[in-house]
Amino acid sequence: MADILIVEDEKSINDLILMNLKLVGHTGKQAFDGREAMAALDEFKPDLVILDVMIPNEDGFSLMEQKIFKNTPVIFLTAKDSTSDKVKGLKLGADDYIVKPFEAVELLARVEAVLRRIKPAERIITIDSTIICFDQRTVTVEGSTVELTNREFELLEVLISNRNIALSREKLLDLAWGYDYFGDTRTVDVHITKLRKKLNFENRIKTIYKLGYRIEI
Repeated sequence: MADILIVEDEKSINDLILMNLKLVGHTGKQAFDGREAMAALDEFKPDLVILDVMIPNEDGFSLMEQKIFKNTPVIFLTAKDSTSDKVKGLKLGADDYIVKPFEAVELLARVEAVLRRIKPAERIITIDSTIICFDQRTVTVEGSTVELTNREFELLEVLISNRNIALSREKLLDLAWGYDYFGDTRTVDVHITKLRKKLNFENRIKTIYKLGYRIEI
């Protein structure tokens, strides 16, 4: 898990980002303007920075031009949606550029993608008696190997990447398999039933009434 600096002047958005990062196991520090961001770096060495452009006391572009974050990866999260702004942000060295409004699951996926590039260490998670190795795509339960189909493993990875967050069946379809939703979400229910049984996750994967599912870790 990573230490992440959130630089966003709207407190409600800053708090929302921090809450979602904590839900999936990250830690975070908040800054609400450019000067606070610079001051935070004196005592906090983040693995990643989520940076708004339009912040007081040195905007996000200015901070990047001054190379305040040095070798730390940066994701811009901003309402500035023109192509020229996106190009400028990426040319200044940002690793990604997300336009507001945004979905929390998209932000978490982008964060994970950047962290995976900079922290290529093997990704392993242990839940109760189940050990999941994402890079080798292997699962053991109580020491015994459990075979998952590609679709089951992809669904499991999405659930764990968004742990403690409720996801609709439609969102799970899209994130796990890239499906455009055409009305049939029963395939998600079928695969959830199989994962619960194979991994002893009956008490881990929760059904969210009239929505979808959440894995609690």
